[in-house]
Amino acid sequence: MTIEEITEYVTGLGGVLAQQPTEGSDVPEIAWGDTFFYYAPDGVVPAGQPFATIVTKDYPGDETSDLNRPGRFRVNISVSKATFTEAAAPTDASIDDTVVAHPLYAAANWLAVVDPGAATEATVREMLREAHDRARTRAERRAGE
Repeated sequence: MTIEEITEYVTGLGGVLAQQPTEGSDVPEIAWGDTFFYYAPDGVVPAGQPFATIVTKDYPGDETSDLNRPGRFRVNISVSKATFTEAAAPTDASIDDTVVAHPLYAAANWLAVVDPGAATEATVREMLREAHDRARTRAERRAGE
């Protein structure tokens, strides 16, 4: 899977805002080149966290995936506790094409995959669909309050 394929899949789920900060934007420089997915049918970034992200580099304090090598990226997905418990593998977070607990946000039920490929593509798509559905449900619940 490529970043473009993941972005196309997620935005195709409907109501998704894919924020992709670039050099010179008002977003902190560390986020330039990364992608943040929000459920936002109105096109406005909502309060709170995205439901999935793609990062293309190591962040300070989050170097275990070794993303600073050329062409590497990691997709991060917020899933239900049940999905997290079922899918999280206690393994090296730098191994390609393997679902692992997010190196920093595992306690919040985030999973991660470095360079997803044939072994994880179907699982990544399922988890992204789940994360989108959960974000949509939260947004609809908030709108009804």
